[in-house]
Amino acid sequence: MTLVSLSFEVHQPIRLRKNFFWDGYLNRQVVPDLSAYYFDEPENRRIFDRVSDKCYLPANQAILEGIKKLKETDRPFKVAYSFSGVFLEECQRYRPDVLDSFSGLVETGMVEVMEQTYYHSLASLYDDPGEFIEQIKMHRELIWDIFALRPTTFENTELIYSDQIAEIADRMGYKAIFTEGVVADPNYVYRPPNTSISLLLRNYQLTDDIGFRFSSHNWEEYPLTADKYAYWLSAVRGRCINIFCDYETFGEHQWTDTGIFEFLRALPEQILRHESLQFAKPSEIARLIPPEREISVERHVSWADLERDTSCWLGNALQHACFIYQKRLEAPAKESRDPDLLAIWRMLGLSDHLYYIFTHGGGPGEVHSYFSPYSSPYDAAVTYFAVLCDLHGRLSRKTHLADSPFRFATGIDQFTGEFAWTLMGLEAILGQIPLPSLEYHNVKGDYVLWAETSLGDRALAERLAGMQKLKGRRLREGLIQAVAASLAGEGDGR
Repeated sequence: MTLVSLSFEVHQPIRLRKNFFWDGYLNRQVVPDLSAYYFDEPENRRIFDRVSDKCYLPANQAILEGIKKLKETDRPFKVAYSFSGVFLEECQRYRPDVLDSFSGLVETGMVEVMEQTYYHSLASLYDDPGEFIEQIKMHRELIWDIFALRPTTFENTELIYSDQIAEIADRMGYKAIFTEGVVADPNYVYRPPNTSISLLLRNYQLTDDIGFRFSSHNWEEYPLTADKYAYWLSAVRGRCINIFCDYETFGEHQWTDTGIFEFLRALPEQILRHESLQFAKPSEIARLIPPEREISVERHVSWADLERDTSCWLGNALQHACFIYQKRLEAPAKESRDPDLLAIWRMLGLSDHLYYIFTHGGGPGEVHSYFSPYSSPYDAAVTYFAVLCDLHGRLSRKTHLADSPFRFATGIDQFTGEFAWTLMGLEAILGQIPLPSLEYHNVKGDYVLWAETSLGDRALAERLAGMQKLKGRRLREGLIQAVAASLAGEGDGR
């Protein structure tokens, strides 16, 4: 018996105000609502409404019909979804009926909900995995709040994957993880090194037959019918077949008049006409099929473009510059202690912003242009960079951002692990730094040097210079008072 999983990634971008730079919004001092200042709320709502009516609701109805029709049989119809956190937020904000529709599917028991990053981000590509792990935990909490489920299958943004990502998912308790089927024969289960997690691979050829080639009149297999597709599945050699596509394939990318919904409605019964095929959730495939062998994937792969790597987001200098800039703002966003600023910073980490800055031509370029709200990738880069610049300025003023972080140590190269990029961040951790470390830096004059050169705060530097003979608790209290005074603007020498 070959197990067939039918999985869908469900995500909608949060688009920026595309004329943010050209209309002179950059660095305005008084902004009542920073989120509305950066993001195009009317356009995001308009597109979400359109896709809801064209895709989500009719596709959900087709899936529900298939589940009900086959639920009492010995081979029921099952599917799986990977919702981004921002998609579920948009459901709650714009279209609760869409969320109710998905909830109804989950309640049938025939639907698996997978985990991913809350912000559909590239946080898995950061040097420090902390933000990646934090976004997974945020997503986990949201899935519990909405569906009361604890998913056991993980699908990273756009199937981005490496051995390191597998190890993180394994440590977080997941039993299965998905990636693109370019690393091995996709019709078997594998094991990443140093883990006990199951690696499932997307059959991209069979998936792309639906996602990209379905309505192509130039395709030699056009038209694709459900019985033909089911026959192809029955001829596959292996233990499993993982079909995994964007949910927007149905009704949005492949329009209704292509026959895509008729195909979707007919597919379950056509597949089950073949006695060798049976639907299964990804978690069931991971549980029932033992790994064929161990495979190592040291370099990142994904399902994106022909390269199947990360070049669709990081393939040119503009993309790299924006990626590094956004990542560089992580510390001040977190040290600001402002949940709204942190949420905005994370929203600016959506993979879509870099996707629009793709500059290669050919077929992939046409696909990127199709999805982009901008007239060119250069307009996308200007807009994104301008928003990052604006946020940078606001964070810098609020937190007193330094040019380089203050890293605590107890001796040369004996770092404690605590650091602060901002004066607000320093204030937050001074109460927990071990006294030997505080005294070590005080004797060396490190506080004065950092305040004077990295912060550019002469008044603070003078206060700190007068404390170099203090030790123990008096030193800690003096540091906290000096920093608080600087944050309050007392004798500001910046």
